[in-house]
Amino acid sequence: MLYFDTDYNNGLHPYLLQRLAETNGQRTLGYGFDEFSVSAKQKICKACGCPDADVFLLVGGTQTNSIVISAMLHAVEGVVCADTGHINVHEAGAVEMTGHKVMALPNHDGKLDAGELESFLTNFAEYPTATHCVRPGMAYISFPTEQGTLYSAEELDRIYQVCQRHSIPLFVDGARLGYALTSEKSDVSLPFLAHHCDVFYIGGTKVGAICGEAVVFPKGNAPRYFFSIVKQHGALLAKGRLAGVQFDALFTDDLYFRIATHANKQAAQLRDIMTKHGFIPFNDSPTNQQFFVIPNEMISRLQQYVMFETWGAYDETNTTCRFVTSWATTDEELSALSSILHSCLNNLEK
Repeated sequence: MLYFDTDYNNGLHPYLLQRLAETNGQRTLGYGFDEFSVSAKQKICKACGCPDADVFLLVGGTQTNSIVISAMLHAVEGVVCADTGHINVHEAGAVEMTGHKVMALPNHDGKLDAGELESFLTNFAEYPTATHCVRPGMAYISFPTEQGTLYSAEELDRIYQVCQRHSIPLFVDGARLGYALTSEKSDVSLPFLAHHCDVFYIGGTKVGAICGEAVVFPKGNAPRYFFSIVKQHGALLAKGRLAGVQFDALFTDDLYFRIATHANKQAAQLRDIMTKHGFIPFNDSPTNQQFFVIPNEMISRLQQYVMFETWGAYDETNTTCRFVTSWATTDEELSALSSILHSCLNNLEK
């Protein structure tokens, strides 16, 4: 069986495992005050070009999204995102559980449009009975998007300018941030991103770690008592070194970016293989998530040999499917996929 269903269907990168083993016998402080977490935070600040940033190491993406959003919003505020945004479709109402409405706008290739965000915020401000409504208090985007697509530097800048004009923070979900930053089609660097939002996180879980997300408040603008808020949500690890060791390793010798570059390279090869076998790409994703339109009659045959995700009906006879690469995706696996596709197509014709 080949596994292309997610980028976290394996363990952790060997170097991270090595570092966890090497440091296992050391005694450290808890709750993220250990030497590895301190070192990781310093390296992240340097990589972001934000020496005064506040950095917190959490465990998972949904946990991070719900805590950051609830910590930064007033009780009567909600968060605006694209209708395909992770917080809107894939988190089982985690944000709503904190008492904050998710306010969805139409997506454009998975992205939030700055002009539509401007109109939405302006119309709300001018709405006669706005005081009776949930107030838009934050904008949320994913980079890359749920569809593997990218915001350009210009698009990101425009969205941030809208947020600044309306005095709301911009939160960037970076669960797969490495794949966006290292894409050949990206013109956004980590320092550029850090200077064009109010909070973002660097995803570790989907980029080589066993778990871990590094939340960055680039301007030293963490909400008051954020550490305690994390604890209140049950998200503060006593053995904070688990995330600290991993992020310290990820931000040593550009490992984080090398992992992401490899996955993107393998994804490009996967895309070539799929298109050569006649499968139409659903969109133009330049990252490690690749989407294809696959005939329904082909899906069950292919699933006997390959793990991938079905994302919904494309039309009456075809389904949109997602294939994902990671640090662990090998050339041999891609070659095997090509052979399986060839065999399945031949059997289908018979």
